[in-house]
Amino acid sequence: MLTILGFAMIATFLVLIMMKKMSPIAALVLIPALFCVFVGKGAHLGDYVIDGVSSLAPTAAMLMFAIVYFGVMIDVGLFDPIVRAILKFCKADPMRVVVGTALLAAIVSLDGDGSTTFMITVSAMYPLYKRLKMSLVVMTGVAAMANGVMNTLPWGGPTARAATALKVDATDIFVPMIPALAVGLLAVVALSYVLGLRERRRVGTLTLDEALVREPAPESETVLVGAGAGANAGAGRGGAGGADRSQGSAGSGGSGAADEASGDDFKGLDPNRPTLRPKLYWFNALLTVALLTAMIMELLPIPVLFLLGAALALTVNFPHIPDQKARIAAHADNVLNVSGMVFAAAVFTGVLTGTGMVDHMANWLVDTIPEGMGPHMGLVTGLLSLPLTYFMSNDGFYFGVLPVLAEAGQAHGVSTLEIARASIVGQPLHMSSPLVPAVYVLVGMAKVEFGDHTRFVVKWAVLTSLVILAAGILFGII
Repeated sequence: MLTILGFAMIATFLVLIMMKKMSPIAALVLIPALFCVFVGKGAHLGDYVIDGVSSLAPTAAMLMFAIVYFGVMIDVGLFDPIVRAILKFCKADPMRVVVGTALLAAIVSLDGDGSTTFMITVSAMYPLYKRLKMSLVVMTGVAAMANGVMNTLPWGGPTARAATALKVDATDIFVPMIPALAVGLLAVVALSYVLGLRERRRVGTLTLDEALVREPAPESETVLVGAGAGANAGAGRGGAGGADRSQGSAGSGGSGAADEASGDDFKGLDPNRPTLRPKLYWFNALLTVALLTAMIMELLPIPVLFLLGAALALTVNFPHIPDQKARIAAHADNVLNVSGMVFAAAVFTGVLTGTGMVDHMANWLVDTIPEGMGPHMGLVTGLLSLPLTYFMSNDGFYFGVLPVLAEAGQAHGVSTLEIARASIVGQPLHMSSPLVPAVYVLVGMAKVEFGDHTRFVVKWAVLTSLVILAAGILFGII
């Protein structure tokens, strides 16, 4: 009976959030609470939730302060020179433009928010694609895959969800996976090179001056400013409509600039936004490098590192308290949604574990998996992560399916960490899922039909995910 109720709870959760009948946070709380009563253990619900919240608090703190930190870094202009350098590297050569798109999307993805990444990348690269008459689905596909690989950062979402669902440290999942993810990112760059060569053969190569010649009666475009995770996440949650609205405003970091035929148009970000701090650029760059280095070396827990980093970044860049409050407010929307999701997950995972449903489901799954496949549950999880994270949300996969796979793996001697690492390999494909709000920001800003984007990107995203999985197995990580 517990097996049936467990799968029924997961199925109900998935259906409701996929049909958008409930928000993920509401579903994570109300559905398991209801099933806890069905199981007859409603009196223990409080104990399950408190235990879950206690174990998830560090993950929530990490996400909160990582979003604030990287949002502030975008606000103050840390990434502006990188954008300009990549656009200068492109030199109106289609091959370089596509490779530059992948590099830019990967770098900006450090903030952990897909909507921010897509807004900055499309803002910077769209004018070049239009002037050179390049395929816009190449831009959206490459940006989505690069962001998908980088989305596995501990503060990006999937890794934090896996850590939350399996009650393990996000660092123990991510750091060993760095070599495999690096291979995946190299695969995206190599694919970008091939696609760029194809575009070069199709459209030819212009000089930068020729690309900047004003077209008669140009189409009016808006160059958006990557203001911060909060504003951008709001655009992402609006779906396609949010993407359309986002083209008319610039967000909290500054105002939009019309697409004119001059060299300044290819800077991508508004060079006059009031939050810029050019005199503090090297301080911010060194602080970011030091923060990431300390994270990889595990000098301190990740939540502590980002808490210290966010506090220092705010204090130095915005010494006046009203300015600090304004920056925090600019990113508060995304912080609240992400941290709220983590704490809501305490109810789901607590009920699933506390009632014994996950144990019964795992036993059933173990019995159905062929004996020969049991020791290879890491590979099985990696392969399942591709279709499951595409056809369901990350919330559904990591909080509903992954705990069952982990329990089944443990029964065959496969560690929980190995299952957790394998579960993130499908993210390059996931970032083009119709269930990801940020993808509508991407295709909306690029004026690409979602169906065209899907037909182009799916095969390449699957290939990238398989490369990461193969690298993980080859390096002995999975």
